[in-house]
Amino acid sequence: MKILSKEQVYEGDKLTTKTQDISSTELMERAGIQIFNWLHTRMQGAQVPIHVFCGIGNNGGDGLVVARHLVTYGYNVHTYVVNCSDKRSKDFLINYDKIKHVTKEWPTLLSCKDDFPPIEADDIIIDAVFGIGLNREVGDWVKQLFQHFKTSKAFTLAIDIPSGLHTDQVPKDEDGVVWANFTLSFQSPKLVFFLPDTAKYSKEWEVLDIGIDREFLMKTETEAELIGKQEVLTLYKPRKKYTNKGHYGHALIVGGSYGKIGAAALASRATLASGAGLVTVFLPKCGYQIMQTSFPEAMVVTDTDEELITQIAVNFNPSAVGIGVGLGTHDKTIIAFEDFLRKNKAPLVVDADALNILSKKKTLLKFLPEGSILTPHPKELERLIGTWKDDFDKLNKTKAFSKKHQVLVVIKGANTITVLEDKLYVNTTGNPGLATGGTGDVLTGVITGLLAQGYNPLVAAIFGVYLHGKSADIAVEKTGYQSLIASHVIETIGDAYLDLFWQPEPPQEETNAKENKKK
Repeated sequence: MKILSKEQVYEGDKLTTKTQDISSTELMERAGIQIFNWLHTRMQGAQVPIHVFCGIGNNGGDGLVVARHLVTYGYNVHTYVVNCSDKRSKDFLINYDKIKHVTKEWPTLLSCKDDFPPIEADDIIIDAVFGIGLNREVGDWVKQLFQHFKTSKAFTLAIDIPSGLHTDQVPKDEDGVVWANFTLSFQSPKLVFFLPDTAKYSKEWEVLDIGIDREFLMKTETEAELIGKQEVLTLYKPRKKYTNKGHYGHALIVGGSYGKIGAAALASRATLASGAGLVTVFLPKCGYQIMQTSFPEAMVVTDTDEELITQIAVNFNPSAVGIGVGLGTHDKTIIAFEDFLRKNKAPLVVDADALNILSKKKTLLKFLPEGSILTPHPKELERLIGTWKDDFDKLNKTKAFSKKHQVLVVIKGANTITVLEDKLYVNTTGNPGLATGGTGDVLTGVITGLLAQGYNPLVAAIFGVYLHGKSADIAVEKTGYQSLIASHVIETIGDAYLDLFWQPEPPQEETNAKENKKK
């Protein structure tokens, strides 16, 4: 799913009114009806007090449309206009006039000096104060209103975006933003829903289709894309009947040091579980017996050193290489890593200590093959690109790093983001159970396994991140967050593949209707 920028949203709205020969007021009506339908489906006429707070721009106009339809259907509605300016949009004024025709209780005008209306914890707040067009920090009185929402503990539904939240920057004052329980976003989610600094302002979100011009949506290139099942399903390569292990690549995992052989074991297991035909693990000598015993499916080659990797040499040309898990940063290991980079031509996944070595010796970055995939967690990323002031600065610096070195960067986190030059791919799978040792090693293995099978680096990164997160989502249903461990994620990779093709059963009424039709 494409994540439209603020400018693209405005462009889509304008084009839609032109191509569909409708007014902006009619498009606003369409958006408001979609929100009303969402609410009505869930509330079914329940007489819970609903407080609709409208600004005086187009977002407020959306709120007035929702309020009007709620009133028409007999809901217990209280409508307010946050009235701290005399500049009203045309569509707001049109809908302000319309709501007067369906109720004798006209919207209450809240001025900057008025007391706030009482709101109980069991009530519902609809936030339609500011939309994506906000270009300033909110005033103190409005901040107090937003804090009134928060302290009431009422369920808060934001229209399009929580008021006070910008689409392209982090708020300076979190009190100046509505903390929404749910956000209904028009046609496209907003990038701020997925960033650590700003995701907290909306716990859940859903996209409402308001009929924006289809050709515009199809052809418009966006900076960011949201990656879910439908996006990765088209990337999947089915296996052919008459094939053998040689058709699916021979992956090499390089890693491990004394006390950290488990990292290499996890990565190599995940490599095979994601579909590679063969996997060889290169380890220090102390890891030989551990690996052969714990993971008999792998082939093992060892260094001459007992505890460290001091040279990297195998007698085959790997289809893909995953390097760094448990590697350590000993001086001898750094020399071995540099020598490997100078000679290697295979597609590469770089993780953990291999990233730390690159951070110490940035001159080695020039030896990375084009399209190499780097998988840093936040501290590893900071060592590579430097500190950042907020999430947008972090993304900009990562894009610049990716472009300069011709690599992909997988920024691991709650919504892992894959960066390729100026493009962002935001993952939708995964859960807090992944915050445990070894899951990063598993991700390295999954991506390496996909690379070995012939997936191009961008697809391998996007697909691998999705599968890794989906595996964790499936596993956590049995383990719970606290008890999820990296091995559980490997065990459910197969289930994650199968889930790509799982279709929910139709409702019983639909099934009965089809049976009756046959009769």
